[in-house]
Amino acid sequence: MIADEDLHRHAVENLNQADALLFGRVGLIDEYEFVVQPRLVRHGPTLFAGLAKYVDLKLMGRLEFGSGAVALRYEPRR
Repeated sequence: MIADEDLHRHAVENLNQADALLFGRVGLIDEYEFVVQPRLVRHGPTLFAGLAKYVDLKLMGRLEFGSGAVALRYEPRR
């Protein structure tokens, strides 16, 4: 699959704006962004498999890319 330049640029912009990055640790999360690629797979890891309880989210923004990928930005409902 050919990388989408707009999607790559978006990821770099997000990293440049981040106050902190969280990799595999427990912490407060102010915002989630999920990038959905238009491709189905038969198996793989389950996202948030170890989540102890539901987290209700509010959609704050959406961005579509030429490749068909969609970035969805959410904040936890308070």
